Amino acid sequence: QVQLVESGGGLVQAGGSLRLSCAASRRIFGINTMGWYRQPPGKQRELVASVTTGDSTNYAVAVKGRFTISRDNAKNTVDLQMNGLKPEDTAVYFCNLFPPFQGFWGQGTQVTVSS
Repeated sequence: QVQLVESGGGLVQAGGSLRLSCAASRRIFGINTMGWYRQPPGKQRELVASVTTGDSTNYAVAVKGRFTISRDNAKNTVDLQMNGLKPEDTAVYFCNLFPPFQGFWGQGTQVTVSS
């Protein structure tokens, strides 16, 4: 069974850092571009960053220069290092393929940034 499990969220003050991690089944990890997404309160889910199997990355304008996505093919994980966090980064963060596959959405991990 394919699973994506996110971890690493929490409460942090503005300017702080968090590192999110997503563990993926080998079956989907090795051949797909992976992405981190977020859903702020009352808003739609949006793409934050993506990384290809060749480690090419792309970022949303709002997080460029502050967030770094990386993947570890040996461990089947994709991480999101978040620095310089802002209150507007508060959201539930999810990982999925890019483009996302509906059946792979997990429960996500909550990130709350206080001002």
